[in-house]
Amino acid sequence: MTIIRLDQNFTRWDELLALILAAFASMNGRIDPPSSALKLTTESLAEKAGTEIGHVAIENEKLIGCLFLRPEADCLYVGKLAVLPEAQGKGLGKRLLATAEATAAALGLAALRLETRIELTENHAVFGAWGFSRTAEKAHPGFARTTFVEMRKMLAAQARIV
Repeated sequence: MTIIRLDQNFTRWDELLALILAAFASMNGRIDPPSSALKLTTESLAEKAGTEIGHVAIENEKLIGCLFLRPEADCLYVGKLAVLPEAQGKGLGKRLLATAEATAAALGLAALRLETRIELTENHAVFGAWGFSRTAEKAHPGFARTTFVEMRKMLAAQARIV
């Protein structure tokens, strides 16, 4: 299994979109509002890769995981962390997050930040086991109730030395 950074040579947008939709499919009907993944297109993914730092995991020529990273003032935002259902539970998510940690270190950023839906308590537990702590509860526009939680992972100071 190899993790590569998306660049101008990447052309497998249809496969990447299918991967994200498959990984997020279990959320359909469980979360409100629906996942923003449902609004993605091959074109918007290509644009996202141009403005963010995207990575894909490939095994036997098949895309099996991905994540997108966006530098913020004090942290690196982790979005669209996705692993194909048949590849879940084998450590790939943790390996993708290690890529995020290395990217944050290279950028001199002290933390990773992510958001996960309030209903997805299993995600809260997994991210907690991976060193993330809940830092905020927030609501999407138009919602009076909490719809997602923000979680952060502080990185070791020596890991951030460039």
